[in-house]
Amino acid sequence: MTRAFYIGRFQPYHNGHQYVLEQIAEHCNEIVIGVGSAQLSHEPTNPFTAGERVLMITRSLERQKARFYVIPIEDIKRNALWAAHVRSMTPPFDLVYSSNPLVVRLFSEEGTSVRSPAMYERHTHSGTEIRRRMLKDENWHDLVPDAVVQVIREIDGVERLRQISRNDCEVDS
Repeated sequence: MTRAFYIGRFQPYHNGHQYVLEQIAEHCNEIVIGVGSAQLSHEPTNPFTAGERVLMITRSLERQKARFYVIPIEDIKRNALWAAHVRSMTPPFDLVYSSNPLVVRLFSEEGTSVRSPAMYERHTHSGTEIRRRMLKDENWHDLVPDAVVQVIREIDGVERLRQISRNDCEVDS
């Protein structure tokens, strides 16, 4: 059995993430999904809590064959210790999937096999683009699984993003 590790901020979880995880699931029986920067929320670049992101991911993957473990992982701000920190927070894994150069480097230095998956339409399937579309009231629904749309509606996530993205000159008195 092969257990892989995949990490992202998932702000929000989108179809690009879904595509990569489906590709990984073709080669691995189990996937540990690290929800990175778990301590961050209610910021323009990190509007969703770790719990909300876990909900987005688990609901989106309910019909998948592979077994998934979704684990929030807080930043420790010490890159030399980061891979060991991740391992202390997760079930054991055999290999890492990441295209992030720092993640690739840190796990490679630790001696873990790292594979870089093909990205899915990266120019549109990014959290930055999805948040931009939310703020501009443009279509973002097509870039995320239906389960993510539902979670964002449940938590009034678009309005939260709009409110926390304003500057203090825009606040109603």
